[in-house]
Amino acid sequence: MSVAPQRSIGMTGRIIFAVLVLMFLGLQYKLWFDKGSVPRAHALEQDLAELNAKNNEAKQKNAVLDADVRDLEKAGEAIEERARNELGMVKKGETLFQVKEHPVAPAPAVANPSSSPSQAVSTQKP
Repeated sequence: MSVAPQRSIGMTGRIIFAVLVLMFLGLQYKLWFDKGSVPRAHALEQDLAELNAKNNEAKQKNAVLDADVRDLEKAGEAIEERARNELGMVKKGETLFQVKEHPVAPAPAVANPSSSPSQAVSTQKP
């Protein structure tokens, strides 16, 4: 029987293997737990999406405000309308009448004598 000769890795081979394993573990640590890790990248992507949504809302509000500013700059009627509606201002010589309505009290409930015989009322004179 012939026995295949065994190869001996030797000490330098074991050292190289250990260094490679340590490098692999170091890279895995950086990939999963360090500052630039995969979970951190996902969290940053979510933060970015939220900030983009807030930015879009702010852009819409700015567009509305910009349209208001253009209206106010171009048309004196818009200024007058806004002063009348929001501030209650009137022109010289105008009289402002304010009408306040008082809430109407509900009418008292009247019993219908024909609907229930137990509530019938007799009106006899003495």
